[in-house]
This record gives sequence, C-alpha cells and structure tokens, in this order.
Amino acid sequence: MENTQKKKVGGLAGIVAGKSAICTVGTGHGLNYRGYDIQDLAMEAEFEEVAYLLLFGTLPKKSELEIFKHKLQAARHLEPSLQEVLKLIPKDSHPMDMMKTACAMLGCLEKEKPDFSNQKDIAIRLLGVFPSILTFWHHYHHNNISIDTQSQEESIAGYFLEKLHQKPPKKLWTQAMQASLILYAEHEFNASTFTARIVTSTLSDIYSSITAAIGALRGPLHGGANEAAMELISEFSSPEEATKGILSKLESKAKIMGFGHRVYVNNDPRNVIIKQWSKRLAQDVGNTTIFPISEAIEKVMWEEKKLFPNLDFYSASAYHFMGIPTAYFTPIFIMSRTSGWLAHIFEQRSDNKLIRPTSEYIGPSNRAYIHINNR
Repeated sequence: MENTQKKKVGGLAGIVAGKSAICTVGTGHGLNYRGYDIQDLAMEAEFEEVAYLLLFGTLPKKSELEIFKHKLQAARHLEPSLQEVLKLIPKDSHPMDMMKTACAMLGCLEKEKPDFSNQKDIAIRLLGVFPSILTFWHHYHHNNISIDTQSQEESIAGYFLEKLHQKPPKKLWTQAMQASLILYAEHEFNASTFTARIVTSTLSDIYSSITAAIGALRGPLHGGANEAAMELISEFSSPEEATKGILSKLESKAKIMGFGHRVYVNNDPRNVIIKQWSKRLAQDVGNTTIFPISEAIEKVMWEEKKLFPNLDFYSASAYHFMGIPTAYFTPIFIMSRTSGWLAHIFEQRSDNKLIRPTSEYIGPSNRAYIHINNR
C-alpha cells in the first residue's frame, strides 16, 4: 500500500526542491562552486573568475577573463534617467530598498527580450552596475556630490572601495573584498536564490527575478545578519565585557545573530577564511579591540550553545575595518550573490518547470454559509 503520510518539516528544511549543477553545500560535500572547493577559490581566484565560472560553467582562460572584465567595466555607467531615480530615493531609505528600486527601474530602461536572447548582456550589466548604484546614491545623499562612475580599476572589489572612499584602495583591502565577494557569491537553494528561481519559473524577466531576490535578502533572517553582528560587537569595549554581556543575553533568551546555520552542522567553511581576513585587517588599521571582542563572543557561543560563527559574523568586522558603513553590508551581499542568482536563473530557464508546491491545509472543516442578515 502506498504511504500517503507526509513528512512535516518547518520552513522546508531537508526537502529537496530541485536539481542543480551549480553548488554543493553541507555535510559530506563541503562548499563547492561547480566542483571547485571554496577555500581554493577564495585564496587563489579573483571574484570575476568565480562569477564567470558560475555564469558559464567553466573557469575562464586569461583572454576570456580580460574580455569579461572589460565588459564589466563598461557596464558601470549610470545613464541620466537612472541617476535621477537614485536622486529621488530619500536619504533615509533602507539601502536594500534603494537597490530593489534601482534594479526594477533598470528593467524599465533596458528591457530583456521576450526570447531571453540578451540575458547574458543583462547579467554582465547587473554585475557591473550594482556597485555604481550604491556608491552614487551614497555620495549624492550623504556627501552632496554626484560621482563619476567610470574608473580604470579592473576589479569589482577595488572599484567599489575606490568609489566609496573616493581614492585608490589599498591592495590588502581589495584582496580582502575579493575573498568576501567570492565567499558570498553562491549558496545553493537559500531563500533569495529559491525566490529568484520561483519567479524565473513563471517565465518572467531577469530584473523581476533579481528584484524579488533582493527583497528576500533584505530580511534579517537571511541577509541582515552581518549588520546585526556589527551592532552586537559595537556594544562592548573589551573581551571581558563581551563575555559577560553575551552570557546575560543568552540568559534572557536574546537572539544572537551571526551564529549557526540551517545547513552546516559543525562549522561554516567560509568562516575560517573571513576570520583570517578580519584579523589581518584589524592589524592593518591598528584596531586592537574589535577582533578580540569577536573571538570572546565566539568562545561563549560555542561553550554555551555549541553554535559556531557563520560567514556573516566576521564579515561584519572585516567590512568595518575597511571603513564601510554598516548599512551597506547587505548591499555588498547583493553585489556578490547576483552572480549566483544569475547562474540559477540561467539553469532554471534551461529546463524550466513552473515551481508550484502544495500545502497541508490546517484550517476549519467545511462550514455552511450563513446569510449576512443572520450573522
């Protein structure tokens, strides 16, 4: 007899929702992008190499990478109409709302063809333009200037740092940002990626899928943990104070962001890499408090809850050391994860079926309709 009993799982945890050749995550697999170990990529590759790998399935040859970078540089420009939209978005808007609006506006200005034949061009455009969008909006509303978005800086990492600080970035900072972008680039069927695939499955355009993904990433349970982690770290002035403070928070059942993961059991393989960068950047800027405070928090969380830091926790301090405003931590996530989103959009389109799951009804039983005069 067929077993009709359905396994009840909250949040679809453990449910296989599709097949993908892009990424492996979790116990027994580690973290790989198209078969390449994340540690090798983060230590040896440039973000542009990884973006190319995710989008097109293979690591680029030197000539292919040069062409790809050139196209990304050309994609940084902001046409006047998009600049005007960014100027109209209020200064106190959440940066993620600004990024959503800008992406949606691009969909109006630079439409995708009905047959999707220009999807690769749009992919390059989005990867190139998101850093321009964020830094232009930032400087217009916070420094009262309209920046020139063109630059000779080849990398997305270096370009973002250059435009944010309006000066050439340190080599160490560019390397750290490269690693961070690689670590954030892809992570299987996470909430924002799955959102992008659902929208894509309806045969909608790229801009709609990416805009929806940004909306999912905006939520603090997905993309805002690095911001929350920085706010937490900033509460303490010493490791001793942090230890006492975290113990007190745990006693009061407070949520500590940046720890644990829905997929990883014992550790987040990305954390090892970003923690090393956080330590190097702390030494570079001469900050002797934030990294020890972070380690103290990590120690308490493991000893008390057996929870390990995920990528977001030490990303927070790494970004802080590079002078990046906390509100922009999650928009940086967009700059990176767009490469993964796009890869999944391409993959979904290659063998598309509408994603439409069912639900288990838990509402009231059949009820007789009562006329409004008798209620």
